[in-house]
Amino acid sequence: MQDTAPLPQHALRIADLPQRKATRVTLTPPPEEMRAIADELGLDGLRKLRFEAELAPLGRNDWKLTGSLGATVVQSCVVTLEPVTTRIDTAVEIKYLSSIPEVEGEEVEMPEDDSIEPLPAVVDLAEVMIESLSLNLPLYPRADGADPVDLQVTEPGKKAMTDEDAKPFAGLAALRSKLGGDSEENS
Repeated sequence: MQDTAPLPQHALRIADLPQRKATRVTLTPPPEEMRAIADELGLDGLRKLRFEAELAPLGRNDWKLTGSLGATVVQSCVVTLEPVTTRIDTAVEIKYLSSIPEVEGEEVEMPEDDSIEPLPAVVDLAEVMIESLSLNLPLYPRADGADPVDLQVTEPGKKAMTDEDAKPFAGLAALRSKLGGDSEENS
């Protein structure tokens, strides 16, 4: 039995798209959906979100999605926990290919073109929008004027490792100078 339920507007069934021209869609989620997206991504707030996409045929069997994502996000500063507002404007490009070579072996090199994905039966533009937003979020948002934090953590009763401890050659250089300096002079 085939699923004939209507798809949401942001989900495009590839078989139903025109084969000779591009399909354009603009997504601007309502406030309740933006709150759900903000919760999903761990954001303090999502003020604006707009995704303009164009899905066009690429050759006989493949498709190319190009678009632009614009968003205003609010995250907590990693130092002060104050709200940090960031504007994100980025281009999105995905090539959906009908045949992708199978990966063999345990170790595989990443392809140069990371925009290639297998061709799905349905392209969910909301999913593409949320994924693109999550990939473009600042990893460590910092409020203006927030000083870096020097944090050392260890088990109770033990001395914390410092940056100097992590430099093994610095210890060897100190030992070398203690033993009499340059090795050419000692030979």
